[in-house]
Amino acid sequence: MRVKTLANGPLEENCYLAIDETSNEAIVIDPGSEPQKIIEWIKNTNITVKYVINTHGHSDHIGANTAVCQEFSVKLGIHELDAPMLTDAKLNLSAFMGIEILSQKADFTLKENDKIQVGQSEFTVIHTPGHSPGGICLVSGDTMFSGDSLFAQSIGRTDFPGGSMEDLVGSLQSKVLVLDEKTKVYPGHGPATTIGYEKQYNPYF
Repeated sequence: MRVKTLANGPLEENCYLAIDETSNEAIVIDPGSEPQKIIEWIKNTNITVKYVINTHGHSDHIGANTAVCQEFSVKLGIHELDAPMLTDAKLNLSAFMGIEILSQKADFTLKENDKIQVGQSEFTVIHTPGHSPGGICLVSGDTMFSGDSLFAQSIGRTDFPGGSMEDLVGSLQSKVLVLDEKTKVYPGHGPATTIGYEKQYNPYF
C-alpha cells in the first residue's frame, strides 16, 4: 500500500490517500479542508477513488467531504455514532469556533469489524471511542490510520462532548496496542509512528 499525506487547514489535519498499488484504487481518509488541493493531487495521479472515509466527525476532518465526494462520484462512510456530526455544526464543534462547517450526509455507516475493500487491500474498522463516540481506526496489513485516537507520544483530547479518557485509553490498550509492533500508524495530526514505539514511549500507556 502507498500512503500520501496531505496536511490541510489551520490545524494541519492529515488527509490521507491510502492507495492499493495493484489496482491503483484508493480511499480518501479525512478530507478536512482545502478541497482543491486534494482534488488536484488526485487528478494528477493515476488513481481511482473508491470511497471517502471519516475516522470521526469533528469539523477539521470533514470539511472537504462534499467537494471530494461530488468531484469523484463516490460514497461517504463514517461510524454510525458520529454520523449526526456531519450535518450539525454544534456536534462537530465548528459552531464553537464561530463558523459553520458542514458535510453531506453519510451514504453508509460503519461499526466494529466492518471491512472496506479497495482493490486487493482490505481495511478493518476498529472502534476506538473516547475522542468522539464514533472514533475509529482503519487497519490494513501493517498500516493503520488512527484519526485523533492515537498520536505520536500522545492520544486524542477527551474533554469534548461525548469524550471519555477511560473509553479511549481502554479501547486503545485492548484493540490497538495488541497489533504487531511494526504496524505503522498514520494519525490525524502530526508525524507517523509505530505501535511498538507507542507501547514504549507513549506516556498514556
